[in-house]
Amino acid sequence: MEGFRFVMPYRVRISDINYGGHVSNAAVLSFFQDGRIGYLQQLGPFSEMDLGGCGIILPEANVQYKAEMFLGEELQIGVRIEELRRSSFIMGYRIERQGEVTAEGTTALVAFDYQERKVRRLPGAFREAVAAFEKLPQE
Repeated sequence: MEGFRFVMPYRVRISDINYGGHVSNAAVLSFFQDGRIGYLQQLGPFSEMDLGGCGIILPEANVQYKAEMFLGEELQIGVRIEELRRSSFIMGYRIERQGEVTAEGTTALVAFDYQERKVRRLPGAFREAVAAFEKLPQE
């Protein structure tokens, strides 16, 4: 998938389907999360709950639906970090079916200290891993 260094396969499950017979809106956000989890694991010992001293919270998600997706279809989920800021980052997503874009979107993610219950600066090791993987300039 052009423009994405991380891509993972996904087969549409029955739990992803809504009453209209196609993938639900909520399922697409779950696809993004599955991709995000895989991306973080690819970078190193990172997860949504541990970027190296903090977790992340998601204050904003945007999705553009381009085509229906159906039960059993083989999809590709591309994930990338498009922008790295001081205490947050923007992830971009693309879902394709045999080269056809079915959905795209972004999420804003903020570094969050769950013990202190406050936003914090992104850990240096995470920033370095992202910059190296994505070839992004560091702030």
